[in-house]
Amino acid sequence: MAFDFLAGASLRRGALGIAAAAALVMSGCALQPRVPTTTNASTSLATQTSREYHGRFAVQYNDQNGTQRNAYGNFDWQETGDTVTLQLRNPLGQTMAIVTSSPSLATLELPNRQPVSADNVSLLMQNTLGFALPVEGLRYWLQPSAAPSSRAQTTLDPESNNGRPKEIRQDGWTIDYLAYADAPATGVKRVNLSRNEPPLDIKLVLDQ
Repeated sequence: MAFDFLAGASLRRGALGIAAAAALVMSGCALQPRVPTTTNASTSLATQTSREYHGRFAVQYNDQNGTQRNAYGNFDWQETGDTVTLQLRNPLGQTMAIVTSSPSLATLELPNRQPVSADNVSLLMQNTLGFALPVEGLRYWLQPSAAPSSRAQTTLDPESNNGRPKEIRQDGWTIDYLAYADAPATGVKRVNLSRNEPPLDIKLVLDQ
């Protein structure tokens, strides 16, 4: 499925979506199939303690009034140990939000506003931005593997010789791996995430 938000017409529609969904965010200044098998996911994070991902995102969600909204732009993901810092930027390069998640605390910064904190990063993003990226799950799904905290149904890629996943279903999410990087690069290139309740569709393109 092509990323419509990269096209010019979608750019204009998405810009309206961002403005409606994150009016507070967009204030003037920016911050500087094999047969599926169900198993207990036991994959742990790789031994390395630091990871970085850069790419583009598109999010489709319903606001508090049930109106469908869209947000899209670029993202920078920095992971050190148990702490993740996620920066979301609009197509013009302005920072929409900076989210920092650790086991004990989550913090979200908006332009020209004091940071807000909460115990749960998903609730913090939902209450502030109108949508929430599954940060804790993404730490594993981007590797790609199921998170070890709950049961997962994994379908392996029949065209792969190294057992990489084609789809993971976990915690109400369906994670579809659409493309992997071409050698010599490694890792996920395109992945879609979706859930039914509340409705949320996320498309990610990772730059290698």
